Amino acid sequence: MMEQLNLFDSTETSAPLASRLRPHTLDDYAGQKHLVGKGKILRRLIEEDQVSSMIFWGPPGVGKTTLARIIAERTRAEFVEFSAVTSGIKEIKEVMAKAEQNRKRGIRTLLFTDEIHRFNKAQQDAFLPYVEKGSIILIGATTENPSFEINSALLSRCKVFILKALSEADLRELLEHALRSPAGLGNMNIRIKDTHLKAIARFANGDARTALNTLEMAVFNGRMNEEAVLCVDEEILAQCMNRRLLLYDKNGEEHYNLISALHKSMRNSDPDAAVYWMQRMLDGGEDPLYIARRLVRFASEDVGLADSDACKADIRERPAEPVPLQICNAPTNLMKEMDYGKGYIYAHDTKEKLTNMQCLPDALAHRRYYEPSGEGKEQQVKERLEEILRWKQQS
Repeated sequence: MMEQLNLFDSTETSAPLASRLRPHTLDDYAGQKHLVGKGKILRRLIEEDQVSSMIFWGPPGVGKTTLARIIAERTRAEFVEFSAVTSGIKEIKEVMAKAEQNRKRGIRTLLFTDEIHRFNKAQQDAFLPYVEKGSIILIGATTENPSFEINSALLSRCKVFILKALSEADLRELLEHALRSPAGLGNMNIRIKDTHLKAIARFANGDARTALNTLEMAVFNGRMNEEAVLCVDEEILAQCMNRRLLLYDKNGEEHYNLISALHKSMRNSDPDAAVYWMQRMLDGGEDPLYIARRLVRFASEDVGLADSDACKADIRERPAEPVPLQICNAPTNLMKEMDYGKGYIYAHDTKEKLTNMQCLPDALAHRRYYEPSGEGKEQQVKERLEEILRWKQQS
């Protein structure tokens, strides 16, 4: 066992795998092709060194900090980084004073602020005059909706870029790179099945850091065979992949998106989507009484007849699919500009009180979670549901 541990004790492998594999160029950067793919707007701004103040908004582990560091290596501005967790007004003013001196000398300052949503209003206001006069180029990273967490005056002076959860294909590529790269695990003799890599990619749910940390843990706990090969088996992998917590903040945007999806699915006579979004909320820890009150309010007795077991399996074994934009909550102008709620059709405004609007995520669009039996009053429900499904297919 000592031999196994020594493989991880060298200075080259002392840093976490995710840190060792952090990319330094846009070509090595995983995901976000809608922003940094060839010819895309953010890539052009970076390559031409024309970066202005911006906010990177996205879930954990999708490359917000990495992208800021890539910009730092490409820009001719002085790069300053600090975290909203450890910095206050005093630190902000010190950085701003130095930035103002740099500006007078013709030097730009690029200030990267991680978790910018943690700054209070006064702290955020401290940035404003310096962003306005161009003393700093502010890049803020946040996992929270900027509409709610960033002061409107500051937000109006920043371009918001949305970073998306990585696809399973992106994560598979990342894991395979980690196994090949000398900076990662490439110097080790590791045996791990493709099905195991696929399982890790699915478990990571779009988070590169989680994927790499899980792989590293699985390898660290692998069994050395007589040929000095580290073998990762299903038992080890299962121990490393305790059931993930789905992205769900009972006080944040995801809460409102999911309850919006539940409401609009029920209103659109889509019991399959309603079951899916209800189970997503329950699985994320929502208070069942809260959901019960909503169901009573919508008189949604059909949902109560559904068998949610198949739905639970999809939620636990598949990625946490995003709420389709057309049924997202859209209370702010920024969210409307990003197409939240675009294409939503209010069913009760139509003659049939139905629409063919899709309420399930694309990957689950044809799933059926509710299949009423032909017994008792469910026979009437079954006939009505079949009528609705036929109408949607014909429309």
